[in-house]
Amino acid sequence: MSINILVVDDEQSIADLIEVYLKNEGFTICKFYNGQDALRCIESEQLELAILDIMLPDIDGFTLCRKIREKYNFPVIMLTAKEEEVDKITGLTLGADDYITKPFRPLELVARVKAQLRRFTKYNSSEPNQKEHWIAFSGLVLDMESHECTLNEKRLSLTPTEFSILWVLCSNRGRVVSSEELFHEVWGDKYFTNSNNTVMVHIRHIREKMNDSTEQPKYIKTVWGVGYKIEK
Repeated sequence: MSINILVVDDEQSIADLIEVYLKNEGFTICKFYNGQDALRCIESEQLELAILDIMLPDIDGFTLCRKIREKYNFPVIMLTAKEEEVDKITGLTLGADDYITKPFRPLELVARVKAQLRRFTKYNSSEPNQKEHWIAFSGLVLDMESHECTLNEKRLSLTPTEFSILWVLCSNRGRVVSSEELFHEVWGDKYFTNSNNTVMVHIRHIREKMNDSTEQPKYIKTVWGVGYKIEK
């Protein structure tokens, strides 16, 4: 089955380069140089992943990411020339799963794409031989097959990364999961100093969706200097 990937970048040379490398991996590419055309594609095509440049001539990448998250949960990778941490945090807060800063190595981008697709496929798999399909406790239910999460019977709209984080924490209830372990499990990448910020932003976003208090959380508790924990 063809995997459709949306690529949006107003720098034609970069968009073309990404297209070449991803096509070599067998992916089908929907490529655009502006936000309006990309938005029409999002609304009309079945996509499995999106790579969005932040700086676009019309609709910026943040807005496109927000539009995607209104209806879809496929992975989103933000692509930006900016180094400011605030842009990365903004993208993650809006529901992006990963970000890559220009200039980048094409093979690294390909690896990030594959990692996101593996995780998305894993947590949307309906294979009958999986040992555990769902987790339920204290009003929280996670269904791996449908990739749905409900809290007190109300559906939470989680991104693939957010679902993965919550699944890892719930699977390790009663044990502190370090930020490094969580990053390795969810992102499948090397842990760096700024990786902790990435984890923190996603945790905060999950808490907001759960209407959970940061000061006195009922579910995800911060163990300062160590990591995160969900009680049994």
